[in-house]
Amino acid sequence: MKKLFLLCLLMGVVCIAQAQIITIKDQQTDEPLELATIQSDSPRAFVVTNAKGNADISVFEGATNIQVRMLGYETRSLSFADLQSGDFKLQMLASSVSLDNVVVSATKWNQNSYEVPTKITSIAPRDIALQNPQTAADLLTVSGKVFMQKSQQGGGSPMIRGFATNRLLYSIDGVRMNTAIFRAGNIQNVISLDPFAIEHTEVLFGPGSVIYGSDAIGGVMSFKTITPQLSLTDKPVVSGNVFGRYSSANNEKTGHFDINVGWKKWAFATSFSANDYDHLKQGSNGPDDYLMPYYVVRRGDADVVVENDDPRVQIPSGYDQYNITQKIRFQPNKHWDFQYGFHYSETSEYGRYDRHNRMRNDLPRYGEWSYGPQKWMMNNLNITHTAQTGMFDEVVLRLAQQSFEESRMDRSLNSAERAVRVEEVEAYSLNLDFTKNLAARHTFYYGLEVVTNDVTSTGTDEDIVAGTSVSGPSRYPQAVWNSYALYATDQYRASEQLTFQAGLRYNLYSLDAEFDTSFYPFPFSEAELDNAALTGSLGAVYRPSQDWVFSTNLSTGFRAPNVDDMGKVFDSEPGAVVVPNPDLDAEYAYNIDLSVAKVFGDMLKVDVTGYHTWLENAMVRRDYTLNGQTEIMYDGEMSRVQAIQNAAIAKVYGLQFGLELKLPAGFSFTTDYNFQHGEEELDDGATSPSRHAAPSFGVSRLNFKQSKLTLQLYANYQSEANSDDLPESEKGKTEIYALDGNGNAYAPSWYTLNLKGQYLVAPYLTVGAGIENITDQRYRPYSSGISGAGRNFIVSVKATF
Repeated sequence: MKKLFLLCLLMGVVCIAQAQIITIKDQQTDEPLELATIQSDSPRAFVVTNAKGNADISVFEGATNIQVRMLGYETRSLSFADLQSGDFKLQMLASSVSLDNVVVSATKWNQNSYEVPTKITSIAPRDIALQNPQTAADLLTVSGKVFMQKSQQGGGSPMIRGFATNRLLYSIDGVRMNTAIFRAGNIQNVISLDPFAIEHTEVLFGPGSVIYGSDAIGGVMSFKTITPQLSLTDKPVVSGNVFGRYSSANNEKTGHFDINVGWKKWAFATSFSANDYDHLKQGSNGPDDYLMPYYVVRRGDADVVVENDDPRVQIPSGYDQYNITQKIRFQPNKHWDFQYGFHYSETSEYGRYDRHNRMRNDLPRYGEWSYGPQKWMMNNLNITHTAQTGMFDEVVLRLAQQSFEESRMDRSLNSAERAVRVEEVEAYSLNLDFTKNLAARHTFYYGLEVVTNDVTSTGTDEDIVAGTSVSGPSRYPQAVWNSYALYATDQYRASEQLTFQAGLRYNLYSLDAEFDTSFYPFPFSEAELDNAALTGSLGAVYRPSQDWVFSTNLSTGFRAPNVDDMGKVFDSEPGAVVVPNPDLDAEYAYNIDLSVAKVFGDMLKVDVTGYHTWLENAMVRRDYTLNGQTEIMYDGEMSRVQAIQNAAIAKVYGLQFGLELKLPAGFSFTTDYNFQHGEEELDDGATSPSRHAAPSFGVSRLNFKQSKLTLQLYANYQSEANSDDLPESEKGKTEIYALDGNGNAYAPSWYTLNLKGQYLVAPYLTVGAGIENITDQRYRPYSSGISGAGRNFIVSVKATF
């Protein structure tokens, strides 16, 4: 009898445990919703649904206010008893109009967006699936708030609020991707990320230095990669996807698969993607200046300029790439969560297309100019511990090691000498982040960070005719860059309507470099930098009603000098060479934001953010002397000597405007429009438009969703930057811009009209199709060295199991 009683009791416990597994689905399609967030403050708990829309919510037992959120859906507020009475099944209603009631993690901690004064936008997984971006750079443009510059097809350098390159920060699973060789010129590191392995993407606008330290001046791009899913029952769970895509404009062939295998305590997730891109074909309607009538091939011991059979084909621009992601998760109990992640990405060699457009003596300047292969590897261990202690409620330890390899190869036309420069960086980081609820109204976030970058740079000069090679000048010195920081943020809920947030960060940084003086007569062989930076933020969010939200944020940011700033030797433009400068200090940014959002009758949402950023002590390229000389011989050409110096003040101001309109019969309309204006000080005291303040740009979308079908007709557009609006540093780059009637470079306005669709053929099979640039416009985004795709047909198939 006693054994029977214990058996019944055990079965009852099992039944209760199973009953505490919630299932969340789309109310209209009955599809399970993956990545829906479930959160409560008392008890403090946070979980995310898996691919089947399930999550174990036993930790919420007794909670009276549980928030269920997902981007693009109406927020649900329920008690645990409400969920229990509904048999732990919940349906969510899709809505295109909301005040972004979602959970954001770009702050490193899971926070409700309506309590964060910083402007943050989330890119919904369903939008990414519909848009089918080829690279992570293209993924960012789905937001409608990030402008993308490309010097070649294998690239993508985001511009946010008038800043770019090493004044923006990339975060992967909470780990900074920026290294000590992130340059002021356009960079393409973002393409190392695999869009198929990214679970969630957020963009934080404005300085984020309190959380992320150096470089987070214009914004932070936060990518969260796939999380291994545990089984919620005694049976193992197996799920995955197989995906294939073809695009006509560059003859793209992409294949991907991922698989998740999970038990109650262990889970494994594997992802693999391979991409093959041919030369990119531009449109037929637009400036003839963008056409490429020739390209260079090597035949025997000579370079031959060949007529391009189709000048719309941009040769050389093709490349291929593959990505591997492996994640392992171990959760021994509800208090501990261990996650290890391995990422590897490698591209083929690819041509820097804009350099192939440069001319000298009426002939192409270069016989070859290529990047690559570009390699990136990351090992990341993330340990989360939840417990109610005097110091914290939750602590997260992140240990990461990253390896970067970049290279560039260039050779003048009909020259046998090829310059090969290879850069390698080993990056190590430690982050320890704590969260603590203090009383009923305060939540305290604090932590520490340690970052080390070890830079190795080598140069080789090859004779491609003789087949010999000798050591050549390296691009950078051999260097070590270090950063050490303490930071804290307090969130104070003054009332249900008003929340304040304030933060501080103290950051020490150092740089030790050793220069090779055998190639260039530097007046020094070693250089050291040791300094500190103090940054802060103060903001507030006021919600007088469910239909209004006001927020403001005052923040500062900094960028510490890195190896690229202090020690680089390179040709910035024809006839100019940049040399090292060991006397640099950090640059500081001061920013103010003001945002207003209003929902009108559950049909229309308007969102406007104004901002103004001042940059002081800016590191810019200026004329310089080397051993008293204003010119030196570089790459066979007498070149003006320049160096990066703290010699300028810059300012950027602008507006971000968003509109969402819910229409009858499954239709909706959205618009994102961005205006920014930047000015930077020149060496003579005059001002010039800022190089990274793109002309006004935006995207407008007409959406339709009904049952299994999703359609979107949308337009991307950019306004003109005439010759007077171009920065002084851009006016001489006639190889990448169109020419006006006076022969001056300018960036014409452009638009593309596009149609995308997605159809759920079966619960396990989705077919996607689209036509980009329907009117076949020949366009080139501002500051880009390669044109966008012409009319492009896309077809994709995704199978889920």
